[in-house]
Amino acid sequence: MAVRNPLDPPVLGDPLNEHPPFHDRAPTSRPPARRAPLDKVAAVIGYGFTRPDLLSEALTHRSAVHGRARVAGVPAGTGSNERLEFIGDRVLGLLMAEWLAERFPREQEGDLGRRLGHLVAQPILAEVATTIGLAAALDVSPGEARAGVKKLATVLADAMEAVIGAIYLDGGIPPARDFVRRAWHQAMEAHPAPPKDAKTSLQEWAQKRSLPLPLYRTAKQAGPSHNPIFTIEVTVAQQTGVGTAGAKRGAEQLAAADLLKKLKT
Repeated sequence: MAVRNPLDPPVLGDPLNEHPPFHDRAPTSRPPARRAPLDKVAAVIGYGFTRPDLLSEALTHRSAVHGRARVAGVPAGTGSNERLEFIGDRVLGLLMAEWLAERFPREQEGDLGRRLGHLVAQPILAEVATTIGLAAALDVSPGEARAGVKKLATVLADAMEAVIGAIYLDGGIPPARDFVRRAWHQAMEAHPAPPKDAKTSLQEWAQKRSLPLPLYRTAKQAGPSHNPIFTIEVTVAQQTGVGTAGAKRGAEQLAAADLLKKLKT
C-alpha cells in the first residue's frame, strides 16, 4: 500500500488525501485561537473531518475540563480525550496487527508481538505526535501548560491515540488505516529484526559486561492524584538516564532509552 510522510504537503489526486481539507468544512464554534492549530493538525493528518469537534475533543486534555466537570456535576474527565484515547488504542492495535501480518508474512506470533509492542508503545506514539505537531494544538489548563505538560510523552501518546479514535469514529477504518500507515512508515521500517523494549535492551547491555543490573528509582512524583507525573532515574556503569511519564512503567522505559543513548555514544 502506498505511504507518504505525514509532513509532506498534500498532493492533488493522492488517494491517501482524498478528503477535503479541514478548513474547507463548515465553520465550528471553536475560538479562532483554538481553530488555527487544529486546522494545521488536520491538514498534516490529511483527513477532513465531517465532525470536526471530534478532533477538538481528541486534543482536549483532562485538566482543561476538570474544573468545568466539577461545576456541572458530571464525571471527572467528561469532554476530555480519555474516551477517544480508549477507542484509538484498540483501533491502532488492530491496524498495526493487520499491517505487521502483511509486512512480515514469515514471522510468527512471538516476533510479531514484539514488533507490535514496540510500535504502539508510548515513545513511538509520542514521537509521531511530535512530528505532526499535536503539542501546539493541545488544550490544557493554564497551570498544566506552565508546568510543561504538553511536552510529556504520556500526554502526547494519549492524544495521538485519541486522534486515531476520532478519525475512526468520523470516517471508519479506511482513513484511520491510511493515516497510521503514513505516520508510522518510518518506525515500521526502522527494525529489520524484531525490536526489544528499552528496559530489556539495557539489562542485556549490563549482563554482557558482567555489570550489576540496572537500578531504577523514583526521583520525583508531581501533579494531582488523578493525573500524576513520575520522574524515574536508572543507573548502570555510573551513568544515569532519566524519564518522565504519567505512569511508572512508561517513565522507566523512557529512562532506559535515555541511558542507552548515552551508553552507545
